[in-house]
Amino acid sequence: MAGSGVFAEILDGDVFKYYTDGAWKTSSSGKSVPIINPTTRKHPVQACTQEEVNKVMETAKNAQKLWAKTPLWKRAELLHKAAAILKEQKAPIAECLVKEIAKPAKDAVTEVVRSGDLVSYCAEEGVRILGEGKFLVSDSFPGNERSKYCLTSKIPLGVILAIPPFNYPVNLAVSKIGPALIAGNSLVLKPPTQLHSTWCIAFTWLGFPKDLLTVLQEEVPEIGDFLTMHPGVDCISFTGGDTGIAISKKAGMVPLQMELGGKDACIILEDADLDLAASSIVKGGFSYSGQRCTAIKVVLVMESVADALVEKVNVKLAKLTVGAPEDDCDITPVVTESSANFIEGLITDAKQKEATFCQEYKREGNLIYPLLLDNVRPDMRIAWEEPFGPVLPVIRINSVEEGIHHCNASNFGLQGCIFTRDINKAILIGDAMETGTVQINSAPARGPDHFPFQGFKDSGIGSQGITNSINMMTKTKSMVINLPTPTYSMG
Repeated sequence: MAGSGVFAEILDGDVFKYYTDGAWKTSSSGKSVPIINPTTRKHPVQACTQEEVNKVMETAKNAQKLWAKTPLWKRAELLHKAAAILKEQKAPIAECLVKEIAKPAKDAVTEVVRSGDLVSYCAEEGVRILGEGKFLVSDSFPGNERSKYCLTSKIPLGVILAIPPFNYPVNLAVSKIGPALIAGNSLVLKPPTQLHSTWCIAFTWLGFPKDLLTVLQEEVPEIGDFLTMHPGVDCISFTGGDTGIAISKKAGMVPLQMELGGKDACIILEDADLDLAASSIVKGGFSYSGQRCTAIKVVLVMESVADALVEKVNVKLAKLTVGAPEDDCDITPVVTESSANFIEGLITDAKQKEATFCQEYKREGNLIYPLLLDNVRPDMRIAWEEPFGPVLPVIRINSVEEGIHHCNASNFGLQGCIFTRDINKAILIGDAMETGTVQINSAPARGPDHFPFQGFKDSGIGSQGITNSINMMTKTKSMVINLPTPTYSMG
């Protein structure tokens, strides 16, 4: 638990420190910024100064130069050890997630174990990718003799700024940390605004060289801009919301990896397995209270099967447990009061415009009970905006084309899904959907973690997944050998 036992070193009184130079430190600013988590436990975090950010960047740059000289097998060995430690310490890390972001206990443990597996896979994949280069000969291009040999290899970018979201703070942090470190980079980790630094202490146990990994919890906007625009940053990997668009406009000439949310559409055809679809909708739309970028955000169902589908979904929703994360409930409080207020605003708009409420709307503080809204129309905000909460709109459609049009009219394009028994239809519809991934007969999901994961339009820039992340956190270097005379194989 935060503030006791092994986690005591992270606090100065009740203020969370930041991590640099191999130790948790108190900022010289003397200032802090309060954060209130879903269970109303209030703890301030450090408000670091620009000078401290400059120092962090300088030490990260120096650490990276040494780390890049570390043999690839040794980097992989340390990552495997880190993965083992994450799994060994799954209980205290998971407890942090339960307390700080109201994640159900079973899901918190699963996330930590999954994160350990991700780090191990990074180590193995990094050895495969980075352990080989390319050899090119000049006479493969017209007009050239074989007088040049080109050797290419992948080298690290430098300092990676990693900004994970609150909803999967461990998994989506290590999805950036693992690829960055195996590729020979150093990393500055900026935890999400809604989350304390407590769980980040795990990374100080992992045995990496001092200054290779910095945890800089910073909630002051002017310092946030100073950090993302800092000339010492060589790459930004961000997962979150609209903030990512602002970062991308200010970042300058550095590679960007952005995943910025979605309005994932679920298209249900007449021939769909409605029991499978209903189960997938409840799991895909309401797990972790709908606070997932890949959650189903709108159901587009053919009118002929809409009544049957809605009935099946309502039966399953009635079985969900609602309450505290410590009790392992299915629906727990959303992360902030402002989030709850935003969700309530979408629900109020739908009510005023006469959507059908399949359940009574109920809210207790940040805890919003699961709600299915039927007969939603395109003029309602909930049809387009991302609630990031346990409320799901159902739009009845009369043709497949109508469903595709609604999906593609969104400014988001992260994932979507189709339920049908006709694989030919599924492929045709999937090709027409303007989303980074289309799931057939399953809810949207990120993973397994080695699968490519990307969003179109306002849902992101670049592609994630272990292999893609390693590649984007490196750059290609060529060395050309010029021969005095053309050379060809004998025989």
